[in-house]
Amino acid sequence: MTLILINAVIVGIETYEHIYQGNQMLFFTLDRVLLWIFTVEIVIRLLATPSLRYFFKSGWNWFDFLIVAAGHLFAGAHFVTVLRVLRVLRVFRAVSIIPSLRRLVDALMRTIPSLGNILLLMGIIFYIFAVIGTMLFQSTAPEYFGNLQLSLLTLFQVVTLESWASQVMRPIFEELWWSWIYFIGFILVGTFVIFNLFIGVIVSNVEKSEKEEDTSEDDTKEELKQLRTEIKELKDLLNEQYNR
Repeated sequence: MTLILINAVIVGIETYEHIYQGNQMLFFTLDRVLLWIFTVEIVIRLLATPSLRYFFKSGWNWFDFLIVAAGHLFAGAHFVTVLRVLRVLRVFRAVSIIPSLRRLVDALMRTIPSLGNILLLMGIIFYIFAVIGTMLFQSTAPEYFGNLQLSLLTLFQVVTLESWASQVMRPIFEELWWSWIYFIGFILVGTFVIFNLFIGVIVSNVEKSEKEEDTSEDDTKEELKQLRTEIKELKDLLNEQYNR
């Protein structure tokens, strides 16, 4: 974890060009040292597992392996930007090392299938409002609703609540007083309903993941308790046989 943090600091310093240009060799050497340390770690983990198949059953092991392997694959390439981006990606390994972050990401990954229907619903709502907005405001605000693509982009800005009133709605409202109905309706449906559905699904899956983990820990404790009981009974039986 300390080495990952050191790697993150080095990559951050590299963004200052006046520092990086004068110390490119130093940064390159530090990167090579860190990369080989991470490589040794992966090799030790590979040797410690019963088989390669067992090691690659875990998605996190795949992630760690690919991040480190990519550093070696592009080591001799001239894609400087790619190399620097790969160094940044090593910071993501903090997620695979810290159990609490790993559980959170696992829970978020579980939400992807559930989010499919919500994304489909959101896409339908965006499309309907974009078509209506283009028909209603194409001549009034062509820079925002000139065609379907511009309307979709404008609605994305509106749904994030970024300057939607002052920049988008009010210029149209000055010419079309009833335009507020369109914008308020879209915000109520798009922002408050759809986004809350997203949050609800994510929170539900996080809670479900935590419950499953607690259940798994309880089962493990119960198995250990039974194992200790069986060992104690076996010891008592052996003592009886020995005393005879």
